[in-house]
Amino acid sequence: MKSLVLVLCLAQLWGCHSAPHGPGLGYKELNCDDPETEQAALVAVDYINTHLLQGYKHTLNQIDKVKVWPRRPMGEVFEIEIDTLETTCHVLDPTPLVNCSVRQLQQHAVEGDCDFHVLKQGGQFSVLFAKCDSSPDSAEDVRKVCPDCPLLAPLNDTRVVHAVEAALAAFNARNNGSYFQLVEVSRAQLVPLPFSTYVEFAVAATDCVAKEVTDPAICNLLAEKQYGFCRSTLTEKVGGEDVAVTCTVFQTQPQPDNTNTPTPVVASAVPAATQPAAAVVVVGPLVVAAPPPPAPVHRAHYDLRHAFTGVASVESASGEAFHVGKAPTVVQPSVPVAAGPVVRPCPGRIRHFKI
Repeated sequence: MKSLVLVLCLAQLWGCHSAPHGPGLGYKELNCDDPETEQAALVAVDYINTHLLQGYKHTLNQIDKVKVWPRRPMGEVFEIEIDTLETTCHVLDPTPLVNCSVRQLQQHAVEGDCDFHVLKQGGQFSVLFAKCDSSPDSAEDVRKVCPDCPLLAPLNDTRVVHAVEAALAAFNARNNGSYFQLVEVSRAQLVPLPFSTYVEFAVAATDCVAKEVTDPAICNLLAEKQYGFCRSTLTEKVGGEDVAVTCTVFQTQPQPDNTNTPTPVVASAVPAATQPAAAVVVVGPLVVAAPPPPAPVHRAHYDLRHAFTGVASVESASGEAFHVGKAPTVVQPSVPVAAGPVVRPCPGRIRHFKI
């Protein structure tokens, strides 16, 4: 009898760690806060930030679901759903993610929702499939936290475009080095009191000298790209306006020939329709191109949806297709099955705050 009780206790402990393979199941369900699950999630977050060309870096907030599928002839695939939060570090900022602050609720936070398939093989993780979207917190939720805090404004609003142009002109006017071009308008808020426009934008150094530029159109980006990030507030006054701008210029970044880099843009209240370049989904040593959907014209943030898009199934380097939901049923007779319902400790812990 004591032996039976011991077996049942061990079975319950195993169930808390992982839902075992059973009849009709080709996968196991790990604890969302299991170290291995978190490792796969962090690889997914790194993939997001590596492939972003616009906007801000994201950080892991919560792991929602995880299933681990066997993969023949070896390895396993983590089918994982995660929530992310936008940080204050621009994607061009070389600051390590661990040192980036999460954008707070009163600053109008942005949340990402992602589905990933992450292959673990030989102790190494690699992304097979990625699909994300992101959205700012609702206006109602922001008002609950901070009734007077400004909300995100469309990046092509005429006041935003004017504030960026004025701030960039002010920065170049006092700059004794290179002339900087606009790369993107990253974020904007219209502040009611005092009546002002707050903007954040990315810039890039050119081969022109700021004090000598007469025609910015002839300026070219440096071979070794040098980016910067600016924050500015344009305050309207009686009879004029006041511009306060602060820019951080990053170290030069050598770029391989095959690396995608952000393209400088001209700020415009009515941006021309452009076709974004195809994203890439890395599949082991193979690469699958996936054209992203067109971005909305009046967007207030850079949706992760347009950074890269997923594919229905992917092919491994060995030529074997992996289809979620179609993995072979695997039963492990040596693993005791817990009596009664198995605890599924998902979703996992919230690392920052929930939107």
